[in-house]
Amino acid sequence: MHDIYFERNYGRLYEQIERGRCEIFEFHHPLGNVRHMFIKRLIPVCINEEAYYDLSTPYGYGGPVITDCEEVHKCQLVQNFHDAFEAYCQKENIICEFVRFHPLLTNAQDFRSCYELTFRRYTTGTNLKDYDNPVKSEFSKSKQKSIRKALEAGVDYQVTMNPSSLEEFKQIYYATMKRKNADSIYYFNDEYFDDLLKYFGEHIVLVKVLYKGKAIAMGLNLIYGKIIHIHLSGTLDEYHHLSSAFVMRYALALWGKEHGLDLIHEGGGITGEIDDPLYLFKKQFGKNTEFTFYVSYKIWNRKIYELLCKTVGTEMHADLFPAYRSTATVRDQVGMKNQ
Repeated sequence: MHDIYFERNYGRLYEQIERGRCEIFEFHHPLGNVRHMFIKRLIPVCINEEAYYDLSTPYGYGGPVITDCEEVHKCQLVQNFHDAFEAYCQKENIICEFVRFHPLLTNAQDFRSCYELTFRRYTTGTNLKDYDNPVKSEFSKSKQKSIRKALEAGVDYQVTMNPSSLEEFKQIYYATMKRKNADSIYYFNDEYFDDLLKYFGEHIVLVKVLYKGKAIAMGLNLIYGKIIHIHLSGTLDEYHHLSSAFVMRYALALWGKEHGLDLIHEGGGITGEIDDPLYLFKKQFGKNTEFTFYVSYKIWNRKIYELLCKTVGTEMHADLFPAYRSTATVRDQVGMKNQ
């Protein structure tokens, strides 16, 4: 299985945001191949006049992925990859990496022998493939009722694939981020949206919700293969009573089913708690669908990692990873926030 998160241009979208460079480590072996894409970031702390780096999966999901390997040979291939990547990290002065594995691909399980897995959260979505009527089967009854009332009140919607512009979407999106006092990482600039349209225009599906001819909500979704990923969305607060966020998902589910797609992936909540409010909201559009999202905090050079922590005056086991980026000065320099 391939997905948009493994495209090099997807990684390039986040070079400026994560202040690093998108790189791909390709491991080829008679038993199979492993491809690993990441953002390589300079660590803004000088040790012995050496430049050191750390790695992070671009925003979303990713991690190393196996291709062209028989199941019986996977364990050996992963071990060989581990040895080769460890040598690469040593050569390139890479100290550690933060990996976000792909919940749909389940590549975390393939690499559990060389990456210690940490459960981050459940994700959910709307299963289009296995239900004749995904809205009836996957949406909660309360959301179905709210959608019916909104449509009866005159709410309408439009679905556009490969849009020519994202200007209207940006206006609603920025208004939503401002209203919610969102973290700076979610304030994608014009360059980000320009590149998104340039690299992935044919993969973008815009859903616009309208009331009396006015756009009151918009969703920017990414389609790749048979999967739709809900990427970014915004709503106008004064029209909250018209359930525009629900209508967006309704419109996308109808469109996806009509076009023979398999799944709308919603993602998860903010925390890993089963009662996380955002997760519970998303779950109302995927009652029967759930995936497991794992991450890994991998230290490749413990000696230098400890020295970096000591240099900036932080504990090795600080809440933020890497711990040496947990101090205010270093954090501000790199703009890093692990999801």
